[in-house]
Amino acid sequence: MSGFDDREKAHENRYAREQELEFKAGARRNRLLGQWAAEKLGLAGEEADAYAREVIAADFEEAGDEDVFRKVRKDFDAKHVSISDAELRLEMTRLLDLARKQVQES
Repeated sequence: MSGFDDREKAHENRYAREQELEFKAGARRNRLLGQWAAEKLGLAGEEADAYAREVIAADFEEAGDEDVFRKVRKDFDAKHVSISDAELRLEMTRLLDLARKQVQES
């Protein structure tokens, strides 16, 4: 039974590690998205950093990415930033891919 238990434990550890990396990648993506969006909104310096933190915090409203999407979309609409929903979602996907690479490299 020890071999089976060892394999099960290894699988559980690998799953936990993958989940941890995905969480870190999601948080990093949100920071990158916040920085990208801040630039589009005309924010710089401390304001841009504060905005990126707001985007990160928005992700804790509900599971998934819709809360982050809605936050950025609402802010773009309020400031009349001309970026379509499709462009925003594409940027979110691109930045998640980048964040995953960065997390794996660190």
